[in-house]
Amino acid sequence: MWADARVYAMIGGSPRSREEVWIRLLRSIGQWTAFGYGSWIVRETATGRLIGEMGLIDARRAILPPIDGPGAIGPEMGWTLTGDAQGQGYASEAMAAVLAWADPRIAATTCIIDPGNAPSLSLAERLATACASRVVIVTRRS
Repeated sequence: MWADARVYAMIGGSPRSREEVWIRLLRSIGQWTAFGYGSWIVRETATGRLIGEMGLIDARRAILPPIDGPGAIGPEMGWTLTGDAQGQGYASEAMAAVLAWADPRIAATTCIIDPGNAPSLSLAERLATACASRVVIVTRRS
């Protein structure tokens, strides 16, 4: 999935090497260990095919204004799908499940979305409405 250039169309960056994907996996394991939340993989029910990664992270991004550290809103939520799985409702279904899991554990979340990524902005707005504005949307060019 992380070697597919279509995955990076709106999130920036470039396809990752096997080593970089391994480091990403280790970071995800560390998120669960350190914070009690992290990412889940998403598989298509009918085929079992890996189609995405979604969840909550504490990325400690070096951006202004900061979205983590003292006074932070909450962990960053994110969703990434393979090119073939985009636009089919998988992100909506999976992120609703992530936020339902997070509801008793985490007061609020934030997400960073490129202003040109209309599908993700729409999803974030739907999630914010469903969660009584527990989701804060930050637009930022990648």
